[in-house]
Amino acid sequence: MQTASKKVITGWAMYDWANSVYNLVITTTFFPAYYAAITGLKNFPDGIYFLGRHFVNTELKDYVLAFGFLIVAIMSPILSSMADYKGNKKNFMRFFCYMGAASCSLMFFFDRDHVTLGLMCFMFAGIGFYGSQVFYNSYLPEIAAEADQDRVSAKGYTFGYIGSVLMQMVGFALVIFMPDNPLPLKITFLLVGVWWVGFAQITFNRLPISSITERKAKHHVLVNGFKELKIVWNQLKHMPVLKRYLTAFFFYSMGVQTVMLVAIDFGIKELKLADQKLIITAVIIQLVAIVGAIGMSKLSARFGNVNVLIFTVLLWIGVCIAGYFITTETHFYIIASLVGLVMGGIQSLSRSTYSKFMPETKDTASFFSFYDVTEKLAIVIGLFTFGFIEGISSIRQSILSLVVFFVLGFVWLLLTSAKLKTSKIA
Repeated sequence: MQTASKKVITGWAMYDWANSVYNLVITTTFFPAYYAAITGLKNFPDGIYFLGRHFVNTELKDYVLAFGFLIVAIMSPILSSMADYKGNKKNFMRFFCYMGAASCSLMFFFDRDHVTLGLMCFMFAGIGFYGSQVFYNSYLPEIAAEADQDRVSAKGYTFGYIGSVLMQMVGFALVIFMPDNPLPLKITFLLVGVWWVGFAQITFNRLPISSITERKAKHHVLVNGFKELKIVWNQLKHMPVLKRYLTAFFFYSMGVQTVMLVAIDFGIKELKLADQKLIITAVIIQLVAIVGAIGMSKLSARFGNVNVLIFTVLLWIGVCIAGYFITTETHFYIIASLVGLVMGGIQSLSRSTYSKFMPETKDTASFFSFYDVTEKLAIVIGLFTFGFIEGISSIRQSILSLVVFFVLGFVWLLLTSAKLKTSKIA
């Protein structure tokens, strides 16, 4: 196949521009900062009371977000099957986009008297974001030839980092203009929803109708997706390289995604960083991530995807070990820069590597559903583990648990590399 026109590729990448503001503003900086201020010991000295017991505030946030990821993992096979068989993945992508954007905007009403509302909006925003990703990702093999998939995937992440930083700067300006006031943070939540929906229209207007024509599903819609995952799994049994790669991806995703979701909580709790410094840190991470995404793409062309991923996971292991020992702001900024460098590269390269290892198939959404279910279940385990360890000890101790996940991912990448050398894919 030939890669689609520049207009289509740019339109696809613009969805990263649109929805990445959720990842940066909601999960990484403004919401964690606002949540910490609202739910801290000053307002809730005994912790947050929820479902019959008191929780450490960030522990509860981790559990709620993990539950949201579990919902996405369960729903993804059903929705991707519907997209595969009816050829309407754009409609599902649009639905989750609007759900996520609306949830972000509704966070405007989150305060100390409406903690449950804030947490539910946080969860549904995540469901909207990640629910739309399975359809967004599944467009990649449809619009880009295999030789261009690393480049196109990196372009999406690069657009996402640039767009999210711009939205971050808008929020930062509001915080500077109205210091010591929660209103700028709440206004930013509202603007994130508007940004997400607004720029997503470019994607929806430019992406073609899926090349998959409507087909009759073999089973009822509620079970067909799981049957499709079983079919994918049966194919994976005869694809040792892809099976080993997915196992590696499962383990190192537990670490990568958890670090991205809890890093700012560490800065707030352990280092007592002010909101302005947290925002600056997030901007540093995103700007460095642009370099990381582009750099990893170029390195993969020279050294191979799996070899670059092995090196990247080694860096992640070093980041986690170093993170356990940091005690100053300067240390935190250095570690944050390293996180940004490896964050962009590993996300982009993981997606394109999976796309390359996939067999030729019409059921791209089913294969990417398997990929996304793998990632979401990894995040559920990672977040739950992190929150549980924090609840019984401290957030600093939780960081060490992530090293185990990265080491397991590293080992399976080595096994993938070894199998590649004897495979026809090499």
